Amino acid sequence: MKYKAEYIWLDGYEPTPNLRSKTKIVSFDGEPTVEDMPIWNFDGSSTRQAPGDNSDCLLQPVALFPDPARTNAYLVLCEVLLADGTPHPSNGRATIPDDPDAWFGFEQEYFLWKDGVPLGFPREGYPAPQGEYYTGVGYKNVGDIAREIVDEHIDLCLAAGINLEGVNAEVAKGQWEFQIFGMGSRRAADELWIARYLLLRLCERFQVDVNWHPKPLGAELDWNGSGLHTNFSTRYMREVGGEEYFESLMAAFDAYKDDHIAVYGPDNHLRLTGLHETQSIDRFNYGVADRGASLRVPHSFVRDGHRGYLEDRRPNSLGDPYRIAGRILQTIETVPTYVEEVVAA
Repeated sequence: MKYKAEYIWLDGYEPTPNLRSKTKIVSFDGEPTVEDMPIWNFDGSSTRQAPGDNSDCLLQPVALFPDPARTNAYLVLCEVLLADGTPHPSNGRATIPDDPDAWFGFEQEYFLWKDGVPLGFPREGYPAPQGEYYTGVGYKNVGDIAREIVDEHIDLCLAAGINLEGVNAEVAKGQWEFQIFGMGSRRAADELWIARYLLLRLCERFQVDVNWHPKPLGAELDWNGSGLHTNFSTRYMREVGGEEYFESLMAAFDAYKDDHIAVYGPDNHLRLTGLHETQSIDRFNYGVADRGASLRVPHSFVRDGHRGYLEDRRPNSLGDPYRIAGRILQTIETVPTYVEEVVAA
């Protein structure tokens, strides 16, 4: 049987990589696994990942999904390697420890975009102010084809085996959100990138763009930006936790706030202004059920003895989930050392 294998990878553009893909025709006797997929190569000089006189980069398959839009086809998520087989400097996935007990949930906000404005905006001026668009229903709130795109994206993700947990219209007109959850420090990020890929490819058919920018309408206007709110927990947070550990964790997040912002997506200063359900970019705070805080603490977390998951609301919609998850885990790993230093002082 011949299969269409769509090799998908992240390029070397900074500060946020773009998705790239190309199709390889492969033959197998039965249904292939990711281990069956061969390493392939590509021209890294065309993706800002290699010079022209030494341009070969390698594609190492790391996750396999059925391609729901084509027959006898698979989506092959790949890491980029140098010619010697070591991870490319742009390979954020390779920097994350593969911890199956670290769970992540990403809330991906985005705008559907056409003719230079959000889908549903008039050609000149603005629609009615924000208010009824969030989880809105009806033509005046969601327009004509947005619901069709979003519903088809749900079907594509589920058919691909992606753990999509929900979808809703967001606060601004033309703005939407989908949520991905995964058990394992890499799994949710893998699935988020494939879900982004499926949405981009779907929108080609509708002649609509996806605008991932965190503040595409500008910071001076009264329209919400787009985030990549990141829910996270470790086994220790879920099973042990406790108020003392939580306070130490928050102190560490405060101490490393600049390191987090550095990998939480570009142009975040336009979004993290202290308005529109955000905290200012130069501050860190937390609050129970506070969507204007840097980090939201669910009521369930406090009720369960400071155990469970937390939501970091600072990452933005352009953020690389590999680097976001990696930074969160780095900060969590410093907490025992941080506590020891405080006690010693």
